[in-house]
Amino acid sequence: MENMNEKEYNPDIISLSDDDGNEYAFEVLDSVETDTGRYVAMIPVYDDPQKMLDDSGELVVLKEFDEDGETYFEEIEDDAEYETIAEMFIDRLSEMFEIDEE
Repeated sequence: MENMNEKEYNPDIISLSDDDGNEYAFEVLDSVETDTGRYVAMIPVYDDPQKMLDDSGELVVLKEFDEDGETYFEEIEDDAEYETIAEMFIDRLSEMFEIDEE
């Protein structure tokens, strides 16, 4: 009989490519919608365990938008908007993760 209290871990992994066509995998940790848009907080996913250890562990926060039925992500250009959204994610995620604010 299975233990009903055990939750199966199914991370939400997305693949993004940069302007040069390089692909990167990210695990979506959280998303939030505000008056200014929809945002996601992610961390990089690596096949190589050493690369994972070498990573800074910094959250990647991007703005999500839809265009022609496709979902896209972009960097948040406005510093004030970025700070507001990053703080929101830090508050939300600090309940689940140990977050070192720099």
